[in-house]
Amino acid sequence: MKFPTLLRFILPPLVCWMAACSTYSKAKREPLNYEARTPAGEIIVATLKKRSETPQTRIGGYLDAVEMATAALKSCSDDSTARADYNFASSRIVEEINDAELDLTQSAIPCQGANGEWLFKVQTPKRLADHTFTDFRVVPADRYLFRGKLVKNRSVKQGLGAAVVVSNRGFDPVKQDPFAQGRYSYFGMTVVIDFKGRTCVTRLIDPLTQENVTVGENTYPLAADFTAPIALALAELKPRRMELQKLFNPKDFRDSTRLARLQPYESQKVPLLLIHGLGDSQATWAPMVEALRSDPIIRQHYQLWFFSYPTGYPYPMSAAILREKLKAIKKRYPDHKKIVVVGHSMGGMIARTLITDSGRKIWDAIFDAPPVQVSLLNETGQLVKDSLIFKHQPDIKRVIFCSASLGGSDLATSFIGKLGAKLIGSPSDFKKEGREFAMLTKPRDDGVTLKDLPNSIELLDPNNRFINTINRILVTAGIPYHSIMGDRGKGGNLNHTKPQSTDGIVPYWSSHIAGAKSELIVPSHHWSNQHPIAIAEVRRILIQHLRESSE
Repeated sequence: MKFPTLLRFILPPLVCWMAACSTYSKAKREPLNYEARTPAGEIIVATLKKRSETPQTRIGGYLDAVEMATAALKSCSDDSTARADYNFASSRIVEEINDAELDLTQSAIPCQGANGEWLFKVQTPKRLADHTFTDFRVVPADRYLFRGKLVKNRSVKQGLGAAVVVSNRGFDPVKQDPFAQGRYSYFGMTVVIDFKGRTCVTRLIDPLTQENVTVGENTYPLAADFTAPIALALAELKPRRMELQKLFNPKDFRDSTRLARLQPYESQKVPLLLIHGLGDSQATWAPMVEALRSDPIIRQHYQLWFFSYPTGYPYPMSAAILREKLKAIKKRYPDHKKIVVVGHSMGGMIARTLITDSGRKIWDAIFDAPPVQVSLLNETGQLVKDSLIFKHQPDIKRVIFCSASLGGSDLATSFIGKLGAKLIGSPSDFKKEGREFAMLTKPRDDGVTLKDLPNSIELLDPNNRFINTINRILVTAGIPYHSIMGDRGKGGNLNHTKPQSTDGIVPYWSSHIAGAKSELIVPSHHWSNQHPIAIAEVRRILIQHLRESSE
């Protein structure tokens, strides 16, 4: 059996095995139990037992409890037990609607309460206005217990309302909005219920856009669960397997490269663009996203965007595609504020290109002839040229590097690195163009000649000409940047001599970049962007950015 054939034989089970060894999140539905300490609590407990009744009857019982809790809160807005009754009963109403697939956006439904009939309806939020309620699954966050590699802590905000997770079903949001979160979108909302006589109106409120809510005559902090939407998405979508497929079979995901929003666009908020690394996806930002969203200052001033790309492709090509998508999103949102970028690992290498004017320096390091004399095929040829000749992005205001492999990694030339490069191979959908590209390049200083378009791992070779050249180009003046890197605590030298200070994959000398406004080493493995100290540092920098932008 030939080696390439052997690779194709062992690759699928290898990918599945690696995916199974890294569970990002598991979701377990909690049993429904409630302690009756108040009259409203007694109604809740009694209604929980009415499993043989219709959903409308159970909703009526829960509405009785919500009304009674609302009355208690009117007398004492700080009554934590009344607030717990309100939130639990509201969550159960959401659960009844979802389980029975009741469509309440078109008309109200009658629900029998203890003292008469309730007329119950849902006020459709602007975010869902183009769809019916049945286009979405709305589940209460309190029903789930999450555990996993990326779910360590539950980031919640105490307040009034039932925290819920909303996900689409039956339609693809990306077909309507190219910058939507994704084909499968999960986001958090909070449900509150208003009473007008015997009419009950349910509101769904985005906790990323609203901090407080008025119910009756009182104003309360709006409750929120910032972990549940991400944790449930990780548990149900299982992105780890997809991440590895995008590394080993990038051609199958060529059209999946996306610049997208994690929330509705708001012109007054600074875009915070997250770029993941090799073999990863936007999912690996989960701990940072949860932590940042739990901070009211960050919620008020920042909106989260992400760039997702098949990481098997050479990263300068992914960077060129990102630059085009930044132009497209600027056209879509011409009033957006300047962007802060956080790049992890290879994502940091992509971020480096966004604040660099390459001129012809990188091109001349690879080709003897000027660009006009190098004929490369069709759109792919143009993409290659755009990968090597580029200008800094004027919309980028600041960059934060996390374990960025700016100088490459010796692991790329080790046995493991070479095996990984073999598994990926030269991008198969660029075979013809890749060979043409390789034939036109000049040999490296060490005599190595290209045979194909290099893949992402091969481009991590510290002797790669792209890396060596871009690192000799100064970052465009006026764009501050910061560096965060991990160290496993084993010590070592900060330069290229052994033993080296390293996070296990990328050494200090590779992540270090001269001129950084700040540099922090955290006790972490390579995924420093998930470490609490690094997340706190990112928050500090974001607060500093707001202060400096207002001066």
